Amino acid sequence: MKNSCAYIAPRFFEHELKKELAYLEIPVLQQYGRFFLCKKTEQKPVWAQNTWHDMQIMHVSSINDAAKQLKAIQRNWHSCPVDFFRRVKLIEEKLPPIRFKPHNYGEPCPAANLGAWTMTDPQHILYSTAVSSAFPHGEVTFAENKEEPPSRAYLKLWEIFTLAETYPKAGENAVDLGACPGGWTWVMAQHSVNILAIDKAEITPQVRSMPTVTYESKSGFSLKPEDFPNTDWLLSDMACYHSRLFELTKRWLAKGSVKNFVFTLKLQGENTKEHIDLFRSIPNSTLLHLSCNKHELTWIYGEIQKNYQKKLDNKITRP
Repeated sequence: MKNSCAYIAPRFFEHELKKELAYLEIPVLQQYGRFFLCKKTEQKPVWAQNTWHDMQIMHVSSINDAAKQLKAIQRNWHSCPVDFFRRVKLIEEKLPPIRFKPHNYGEPCPAANLGAWTMTDPQHILYSTAVSSAFPHGEVTFAENKEEPPSRAYLKLWEIFTLAETYPKAGENAVDLGACPGGWTWVMAQHSVNILAIDKAEITPQVRSMPTVTYESKSGFSLKPEDFPNTDWLLSDMACYHSRLFELTKRWLAKGSVKNFVFTLKLQGENTKEHIDLFRSIPNSTLLHLSCNKHELTWIYGEIQKNYQKKLDNKITRP
């Protein structure tokens, strides 16, 4: 397993990760569903929701032996079954139990190192103690607020703020482009951020009436960055052509006064390489698939990106 890693695709998006690995020319050694065992490279596929670094292989003689060897390495493990499901289940039952409860927004990510393993034949376990996510398979399941937000889009901001452990502060200034129906504006207002919601469509009245919310009925593309010199957060969950969003992004980046960007890149059709490469080409930014994203990616830039990358690097280098 030397010089190998494993990429875990988001649920239902194995095809997207497979295509990306091909055009990045990352050799795939084996694929089992959404589990891709690959040659280690410097490339970072955006469709990998969780990455297992420094893959190891262990020979096991029995279920008890497998559990004993895993426990000797560390306490906390989660499995990613690809075959031999009954055998994996029996091994799991002999490992120290972990309760994966819904995550409460605002709480830190789990601090304990969570290793990952799978079984590709009855005598061998593939495992890693250096995975990119503190959550099983990279999936963050929140204790949701099902009453106040006008849509489930709020979960995207909850997730990226949680992963970066970077949250808006009271009194900061934000602009939400294409805010309707108001899920992202609601999140920012919950943090007492002064938020300007921009959309030709009306946002939900309950969100519009929140104390720090200002609403303007216009297109997000009509704003001039120079009119917003003190913007802490620029947000966009707009559905639009990727080239148009990229041009908007460049205009705001050129101004250089926005501290944090969080954009959703809505992907259209089968040929998404061009869409992805445009935003991947922006230096010092990160493009990733959140567990609550659909056929879309999240792009971050600024302080939130620096903090996210620092946390990611710390997990990878953790012994």
